[in-house]
Amino acid sequence: MQIRNGFVETVGHTPLIRLRHLSEETGCEILAKAEFLNPGGSVKDRAARSIIQDAEEKGLLKPGGTVVEGTAGNTGIGLAHICLAKGYKCIIYMPNTQSKEKFDMLRILGAEVRPVPAVPFADPMNYNHQARRAAEEIENAIWANQFDNVANRQAHIDSTGPEIWEQTEGKIDVWTAATGTGGTLAGTAIYLKDKKPEMKVYLADPMGSSLYCHVKEGKLEREGNSITEGIGNGRITANVEGAPIDDAVRVTDTEALNIVYHLLHKEGLYVGGSTGINVGAAVKIARELGPGHTIVTILCDSGDRYKSRIFNPEWLASKGLLETLEQPYQDWLHAVSEQEG
Repeated sequence: MQIRNGFVETVGHTPLIRLRHLSEETGCEILAKAEFLNPGGSVKDRAARSIIQDAEEKGLLKPGGTVVEGTAGNTGIGLAHICLAKGYKCIIYMPNTQSKEKFDMLRILGAEVRPVPAVPFADPMNYNHQARRAAEEIENAIWANQFDNVANRQAHIDSTGPEIWEQTEGKIDVWTAATGTGGTLAGTAIYLKDKKPEMKVYLADPMGSSLYCHVKEGKLEREGNSITEGIGNGRITANVEGAPIDDAVRVTDTEALNIVYHLLHKEGLYVGGSTGINVGAAVKIARELGPGHTIVTILCDSGDRYKSRIFNPEWLASKGLLETLEQPYQDWLHAVSEQEG
């Protein structure tokens, strides 16, 4: 049995899961990397580890230092875990629109959490800019800068891509994932395209993001909005810049939520909303390409981080989404809510 040395060495090496029902329904092999099994509970553990290790190697972060970041939650949680393991302080700026579960988790992990209003990147009070300014004022501190620090996508060139290639034995036709920073989609794509240039990379995008239009039409335009957290963007980050993206798929909240509930009830997988976008895109691609293809995506994190939202009938109703769930899922939600009192 291989023994891994602490939290840092436990990141990665996650299983690749065949989604049986969706694979049988579409005639394609729909496979999903179980990133919720990372020790910090999400795919962002990979980026967090890479960013801190890169700063250490460059001499930018020394013992007793501080890591500051602006995040929608999961990167911050990964950073907080690694800071605890390595003895660093952690300061997190997070939009106050994110789920309570993420704020609670960060505080449990010892991070200093600074909730701020959710404003566009162009606004100087955007959470990323506030994190950068704070890091500049603290001695022996770094701003993780997950959006434009390419140590993020390097994590996936070094680990996620090679793992998928080995697990599929090179039999992969499509790689698809949503983007927040773009590190997961781009880094994995760079590795896999190098190994198999003919495979296709699809960007999965929620409503309210500009990236679908950018891939399809070459312009950054938003349409609609989404309840999903941590994905979508209105600009091209350094991690996305130059990535080999062939096409894009847009997935609505209704489609994503029904996928989330399908995965729970048919596969026993308890996942968050961004996974609904990813798997929803994989299903759309499978139907577009037809049977016989192998499509790989990401199960980003656990549904625990969204329990008070996407598994809460009152919250869903407040967003006009409860009635868009398939009837069996609505009935189940109401039954669970009644049991909870």
